[in-house]
Amino acid sequence: MRRLAISDIHGCALTLKALLEQVGFSRDDELFLLGDYIDRGPDSKGVIDLILSLKEQGHRLHCLLGNHEALMLSAMGGLANEHRVWLDNGGEATMQSFGLGPAASPRLIPQPYRDFLGQLEWYYETDGYILVHAGLDFRAARPLEAGPAMIWSRSWYSQIDLEWLQGRVVVHGHTPTPRPLIVKQLKKLDVVPALDIDAGCVFKGNYFKYLCAFDLDSRQLYFQENIETDA
Repeated sequence: MRRLAISDIHGCALTLKALLEQVGFSRDDELFLLGDYIDRGPDSKGVIDLILSLKEQGHRLHCLLGNHEALMLSAMGGLANEHRVWLDNGGEATMQSFGLGPAASPRLIPQPYRDFLGQLEWYYETDGYILVHAGLDFRAARPLEAGPAMIWSRSWYSQIDLEWLQGRVVVHGHTPTPRPLIVKQLKKLDVVPALDIDAGCVFKGNYFKYLCAFDLDSRQLYFQENIETDA
């Protein structure tokens, strides 16, 4: 059994399928998805469809909340300003993937998708690791109760409390990171026990454009180049 982590898919359903094929994902594996399934890319609906299908087929998945899912949930509250903020951050592409225009209410999205969003977890602990979308607030008395930091924080490595972590590594996404830097971070986990696996899949250019999977047991990285036709 392997434990695999992927983050920041951002509507790139074809690329996600290709990455899962590359790693040979099977029912014997455990998959941790660290949020930002939606927005910006061309097929947010397709990403969630794939996740739901894998669950129905008996695969073991743990799905975390990302800031883009949080924005979409806020937009579903019906306030015009929150709807606008979500659209300005890639929500229009998500609406299009459901066959809806930007002026439509996201509450028109079918219930199974809204249920999926509403059941996402803030973080997940597994042997040797804490998995989260963005990061942890080590200044808080209880970092695992500081919800907003888990989906929004950036530049938090200087706050890391090694004594609190007790040998665990924080694996996260949220901040697009060039592929060479991710590889460099992996080599220095004994110094800075944090790994950002957001390789900027939805951003085609330079060292971005990759969807990354991390094997928590072998500590191997896998990279799949974006193959979407109109991301």
